[in-house]
Amino acid sequence: MQTAQKISQADLVIENGLGYDDWMDKLLSSTPNSNRIVLTGGKLANHPLPDNPHVWYGVNNMPAIAQGITNALKKLDSADASTFDSNLTTFEQSLTPLQQKIDAINAKYKGTPVALTETIYLYQAMPEGLNVLTPFEFMKANAEGTDPPANTVISINNSINNKQAKILIYNVQTVTPITTNVQNEAKKQNIPVVPVSETMPPSKTYQTWMGDQLDVLATALQQGTGK
Repeated sequence: MQTAQKISQADLVIENGLGYDDWMDKLLSSTPNSNRIVLTGGKLANHPLPDNPHVWYGVNNMPAIAQGITNALKKLDSADASTFDSNLTTFEQSLTPLQQKIDAINAKYKGTPVALTETIYLYQAMPEGLNVLTPFEFMKANAEGTDPPANTVISINNSINNKQAKILIYNVQTVTPITTNVQNEAKKQNIPVVPVSETMPPSKTYQTWMGDQLDVLATALQQGTGK
């Protein structure tokens, strides 16, 4: 397998961990290399959420993960340490506009009730101060590709049909008949739907990906709340 060969030859491997990419651990075990450095994002992240492996969605996790990568690169190539440090500073500064957008949403819309189809967006909904009405078990089941408990389906449907949720944040990469029904009902109730993706679109950087989604979210919150 081409992937296994690349991993066997790699000096540095970065995985997410926390059960998100167990296939990588299997490949690492099958291609032993005592000189290889393996970094796990879930272990480097300093603001992980319980039972939620989507640490890259936490903008506040990125500096710690980037620091870990920088340290590994400096160990592998000490001659270019100053370049790695400079790039880290540039990267950290590039996150400032994202944090500012999150803070602005919190300042204006803190406490706004919202519905989520998946756990992924909890990493931003919480620092944004949004009041997530959807049961965690519903979001977790969708994230893991299992059927959510019936009572949680009723709960999110009620939050939409009764217009308790002001917006619906919808993971476009985890689509099931249940989540599609929730989305359709939100549209019928004129509740703004905010599409988010689990992986970065090929045409974007991390910064433009997250920034564009935050802009869409802010517009939807304005529409849903009238603020």
